[in-house]
Amino acid sequence: MIQTRQAQMFITGPQVIKQVTGEQITAEALGGADAHMTRSGVIHFIADNDQEALHTCRRLLSFFPSKHLEDPPIMAAVNNVDPNPDLTHVIPDDPKQGYDVRKVIAGVVDRGDFLEVQSGCAANIVVGFGRILGRSVGFISNQPSVISGVLDINASDKASRFIRFCNAFDISLITFADVPGFLPGVQQEHGGVIRHGAKMLFAYSAATVPKIQVILRKSYGGAHLAMCSRDLGADRVYSWPTAAVAVTGAEGAVEIVFRRKMQEAADKAARRMELIEQYRSTFSTPYIAAGRRLADDIVEPADTRKHLAQALEYLHTKRELRPQKKHGLISL
Repeated sequence: MIQTRQAQMFITGPQVIKQVTGEQITAEALGGADAHMTRSGVIHFIADNDQEALHTCRRLLSFFPSKHLEDPPIMAAVNNVDPNPDLTHVIPDDPKQGYDVRKVIAGVVDRGDFLEVQSGCAANIVVGFGRILGRSVGFISNQPSVISGVLDINASDKASRFIRFCNAFDISLITFADVPGFLPGVQQEHGGVIRHGAKMLFAYSAATVPKIQVILRKSYGGAHLAMCSRDLGADRVYSWPTAAVAVTGAEGAVEIVFRRKMQEAADKAARRMELIEQYRSTFSTPYIAAGRRLADDIVEPADTRKHLAQALEYLHTKRELRPQKKHGLISL
């Protein structure tokens, strides 16, 4: 849905709300473009005027087939899969420092052209459309620069809807994972984060289009599954050398697994740091994940576009037949 800045949308207007509940609010604050983008998540794009809305609409439709029985159109593209050295420097040396995952997406799509969907809603996850060698692709990516890229209720809903949309139009899915887990908190639990997170698992599991996962830095716990792991049917899984797949991070694991050893140590702080480094060197490497078939290959960041292009070429004829049934039961 595209909304111009001159438009407002609401079920009941400010006057009715004031009369029924006593709340006072302007029409713009209640149903303006910014309110629906950042708070309600109702709209997907904001346009300054009608002309910009039409331009966005044309750009969006260029990624889709005319009907679901057709393949998405293949556009003219620069057939360049040479290494992109810019991707080598995207992830900071500090594992706790954030970065903009859109730089990774821009580094693999044709001409750096990426159409982000719902950019102002649940900014801890990024979704949108791009092309690789002319093929339409839907991207789902954690955003480490916003609350460390954790999954929460709103991010789960945003990603689930996008996954289902891409699957409806046979658009391949590429998932960039850098996720520390689901967001903890009483509000999240009472808001039904389990139910909302289950929507992502359902959406990925039910998707029959090609599914590719790239683990960029970390992928922990249940959030690893939710970001289209091998267990959810990923056709290809690639890891960067900076990747780590585990139940939790090194700090959390040490507090649980080696609690007794830390308590028995004379210098608890020094022993804790020693155990953290030991855990990282032993378990927090992509080679452990690859050895357990959680990843197909460990690739250099600069070569990511080449590997994605090859995988999409191999998988573009994928056809997955499912048993006939009326419909699945998504966790609504």
